[in-house]
Amino acid sequence: MRLVKASEMQEMDRFAIEEMGIAGIVLMENAARGATRVFVEHFEPPRTARVLFLCGRGNNGGDGYVMARYLHEKGFRVSVLVLSEPQRITGDALTNLKIIQRMGLDVKEVSGPEQWASSRGLLEHADFIVDGILGTGLNSTVRGFYQQVIEDVNASPKPVMAIDIPSGLHADTGAVMGAAVRADLTATFGFPKLGQLLFPGAGLVGRLVRIDIGIPGAAAERVPARHRLIEARDIGEALPVEEPDIHKGTRGHLLILAGSTGKTGAAALASLAALRAGAGLVTLGIPKSLNPILESKLTEAMTCPLPETKAGTLSLEGEQEILQLLEGKSALVLGPGLSTHEDTVRLVRRLVSVCSIPMVIDADALNALAGDHGPLHSGQGQAVLTPHPGEMARLTGLRNSEIQADRAGVASRFARDQGCHLVLKGARTMIARPDGRIHVNPTGNPALSSGGSGDVLTGLLGGFLARGLAPEKAAMCAVYLHGLSADLLAQEVGQAGILAGDLIEVIPSLMAALCAGQWPLEAASPEKDFYTPL
Repeated sequence: MRLVKASEMQEMDRFAIEEMGIAGIVLMENAARGATRVFVEHFEPPRTARVLFLCGRGNNGGDGYVMARYLHEKGFRVSVLVLSEPQRITGDALTNLKIIQRMGLDVKEVSGPEQWASSRGLLEHADFIVDGILGTGLNSTVRGFYQQVIEDVNASPKPVMAIDIPSGLHADTGAVMGAAVRADLTATFGFPKLGQLLFPGAGLVGRLVRIDIGIPGAAAERVPARHRLIEARDIGEALPVEEPDIHKGTRGHLLILAGSTGKTGAAALASLAALRAGAGLVTLGIPKSLNPILESKLTEAMTCPLPETKAGTLSLEGEQEILQLLEGKSALVLGPGLSTHEDTVRLVRRLVSVCSIPMVIDADALNALAGDHGPLHSGQGQAVLTPHPGEMARLTGLRNSEIQADRAGVASRFARDQGCHLVLKGARTMIARPDGRIHVNPTGNPALSSGGSGDVLTGLLGGFLARGLAPEKAAMCAVYLHGLSADLLAQEVGQAGILAGDLIEVIPSLMAALCAGQWPLEAASPEKDFYTPL
């Protein structure tokens, strides 16, 4: 499903209005009519319900005026507070404001803090609040009068619906711009906005419903699609078909270089996850002193003892042996539990620079590339990097807070600059392509915030690469299934106490369900909230 930035949605609107001749007031009418239907279907309010509209001076307020008219016509008791001086309201918003005034609706001007102080009591008397204060074009901090209104709305226990986007939420990044409305329901117009899917914004929109406002497909196609929400059907279509004559040799052979003293678990989890993803063969390269441990721990994966440093990490002396191991392999996983030993870091950089097969670069292998991206440009393989925000900060030299403030922008720029695929982990993990386009993953929950979870994701990704999936598809399948496994287990046992190894066990059944077009959870799939009312 397509996601948009505010500027992209504005360009679609402009094209529909100026070049295709669809009047803006028609789009406003369609938006408000759809929002009204969503309001009634979601809240199921009694006809005696009192609905308070808070409307700003822009088109967001204009949508509110039209919606107020529709609810008034349905018999609801509607009040409208215009949070602006009347002379600052223009265009289609002004036209619709005059309509509801002529109809005799309860409309009151509240253009400053003193007037708000005398009107905020209406929040207590309302049964529902509709937020039409600020729209998707917001790019500055909310202060003063509007900030006070938003804080008072959030302090109210009444259900809140946001028109298009909760006021104060940045449409592109999901950041709170000083203060933002916390909504129970958001009716968004045209396409979902990227910031509505990214935290903290995702935690403020409540149920998010997409409304088709009548923008023609030609207008939408005029704006290049840069962001998508991964859907269950994407995974079902991407997973390899299990042909009757398939055998382990045709399922691919994955080489994993992982582990160091004290970190054998990372190597084991990645290996098992790759096998659960369907890789035919997995060979784990491990420091030789740790081989007896991994040989007894892993029954289905093969192990290969390699030269090690005195600290029990992979040594640069093993480079030639590793290059021989790479011959005939389908993909490489590099990093889980490797350590940042100086000798190991040099080995990682050498391998990345010469590897010619698809590879996953994770954990300590990412740290080895911090400050030196040269090996990425030297290598001929298709690299997929899987950093969490801390590792991303080390790779880019940015602060962790800067990464989190603009996850999509940071991921897109890095992938484009380095010519790689990037999986930026965290709540709403995203996949950036080398051309900068972004996929946002909707699955997963706090059950993934436990040790070893990232190693499982790395193994899944390596397994799908070994099976021949292109990096983009492999990353989508790995990320979605990784999150979905946590969602399934949380449904069965709750989010606390789930182990990384538990995630691995449910992967085959999830793949089978998605390939069959079935949804494996009791709750609806994440994209089901993005429906268009008839």
